[in-house]
Amino acid sequence: MKITDIRIEKLSTPLKKPFKTALRTLQTMEHILVVVKTDKGIDGYGGAAPTAVITGDTTASIMGAIDCIKSSIIGRDIRQVEDIFIRINHCMVGNTSAKAAVDMAVYDLYGKLYGAPLYQLLGGYRTHLLTDLTISLNAPHVMVSHSLDAVSKGYTTLKIKVGEDAQKDINRLLAIRKAVGEDVVLRIDANQGWKPKEAVYVIQRMEQGDIHITCAEQPVNGKDFEGMKYVKERVNIPIIADESVFSPADALRLIQMQAVDMMNIKLMKTGGIYNALTIMALAEAAGIQCMIGSMMESKIGIAAAAHLGASKAVIVDVDLDVPILCEEDSIMGGVIYDGSKISFTNKPGLGLEQIAIE
Repeated sequence: MKITDIRIEKLSTPLKKPFKTALRTLQTMEHILVVVKTDKGIDGYGGAAPTAVITGDTTASIMGAIDCIKSSIIGRDIRQVEDIFIRINHCMVGNTSAKAAVDMAVYDLYGKLYGAPLYQLLGGYRTHLLTDLTISLNAPHVMVSHSLDAVSKGYTTLKIKVGEDAQKDINRLLAIRKAVGEDVVLRIDANQGWKPKEAVYVIQRMEQGDIHITCAEQPVNGKDFEGMKYVKERVNIPIIADESVFSPADALRLIQMQAVDMMNIKLMKTGGIYNALTIMALAEAAGIQCMIGSMMESKIGIAAAAHLGASKAVIVDVDLDVPILCEEDSIMGGVIYDGSKISFTNKPGLGLEQIAIE
């Protein structure tokens, strides 16, 4: 099965409500569909999310990068998949979102070649996942309302967006905890919104205030590894690296510095499953557990992340709620959502239905 072409298409999906973090606000989710064609008439599907404030990748840059990747892998045989992934990674510097889209499409073809769901080929550790649900950054009373709505629908783990203002963040969490009670798991994600000392102050106040948060994700700037270490050494809850860990080199440095307790794996940062597997292996060797997450991206990218998350024991937390946040589902097949439960079909690869693209 040889690669003959790569085609792309821009897609747009409305959200049920605005998605707000310390970095950006989205009303609509923009994403890019990637179809890798083969000489056997079998297609592989991937997707990329333009997230300029995190990856630096825009719609235009992703589309241009895919043209470059295309020229490096046309004619390559899916049976020699290692060679393809090396070519994807070495054909240019950066451009992780474009690399991830092609990477997951190749893995989709790999699963189809051998007739098995991808998560089984990668390890098959579990047959389903349980995702949290994100509560966007808003005024405290709005976040309380959204949290109560989520709990009423059966969600038991909420990821609360913070990082806008230290005192407001404390007030947000106090109000949410009081409203939802003690049985709901609360995580916080500052999206790089605090300075190191500010992060320590906020987290310690939350610890002292009996808010009972289970972990804090990316409290400081992604490039501030020393700041991450500073926070980790001064609080009791686990500190998770997200924007700090793009590559295996980032993961290795964080491990050597003992700067984090966990890592959030996102394919748009790592450049796809191939590099994510290396990061996960490094984390596992160091005794560090991982979360599987995503950008605001299509169900194709979510399916790829879910298959990776189900394949390995080192993944212990799941943040793959994007399809729940979308007004409509334009991608058929893939993973199946039943509230917070994510399950898989027996279809090969990523399990997606045939997608037509000009």
